[in-house]
Amino acid sequence: MSLLRDLVVRKPLGAFAALIVLGLLVVAVFADRVAPHHYNETSLLDTLKPPSRTHWFGTDELGRDVLSRVIYGAQISMTVGMVATALSVLLGAGLGVVSGYFGRTLDLVVQRLVDAWLAFPGLVMVIVLLVLMGPGLASVIVALGLSQAFPQSRIIRSATLVVREHAYIEASRAGGASHGRILLRHVLPNVVAPIIVSASTYVGFVILVEAAISFLGYGVPAPRPSWGGMLSATGRSYMVRAPWLSVFPGLALTLAVFAFNVLGDALRDLLDPRLR
Repeated sequence: MSLLRDLVVRKPLGAFAALIVLGLLVVAVFADRVAPHHYNETSLLDTLKPPSRTHWFGTDELGRDVLSRVIYGAQISMTVGMVATALSVLLGAGLGVVSGYFGRTLDLVVQRLVDAWLAFPGLVMVIVLLVLMGPGLASVIVALGLSQAFPQSRIIRSATLVVREHAYIEASRAGGASHGRILLRHVLPNVVAPIIVSASTYVGFVILVEAAISFLGYGVPAPRPSWGGMLSATGRSYMVRAPWLSVFPGLALTLAVFAFNVLGDALRDLLDPRLR
């Protein structure tokens, strides 16, 4: 409650971004009830209709309601963003905490592996993983989760290096506490703030990467709508004749990334003791 109060009082823009995120999550969870039509419901008599009272966002080349497809697209973006980020946080936190706490040879080996992974462009590595695993929502989540785990491990490792030098860690060792107890009782609770900040910031980035790979044709296969896929398929083909096909998915993507980034910045300012 204290964090929520500080967010509202000290970071009103962050609180507004949190409301946007909450709204997107509600829309994604209840898309079946919120959307006026099914995402694949076609009507050849209503192809490429501009926005109107019947179809607020217009229709595509198959007469499908664009508003409904944008709403169902939120399911893909929110699911991929939240689940892939959670996977990357779990892997990155485990890797970063263990590497930073034990140090020495283990830290050297792990960090050289991280360096080797980061030497390749992130989007290229995601596409390679998707080619190996095949298309599908689960493949997209796993590929994005793995690709973002290594950058996050660096952030968490840095926080762990600071925590392990504190006097209470030395006192715990002198008292005979095991490494597992020290990690669970002392190290992890003190790196939770960087983990939360990193996760909230990476969600928007993951959503943007998912849109990029969907735009390139490696995302969730049709007919399931995703914002990136809508921009690539009909949006690019009918950009001049029917601009609403690219405008509304683009606005939804922009709003989601903006909200998560602003919320992440606000949480960083509130949770990072160096910025208080």
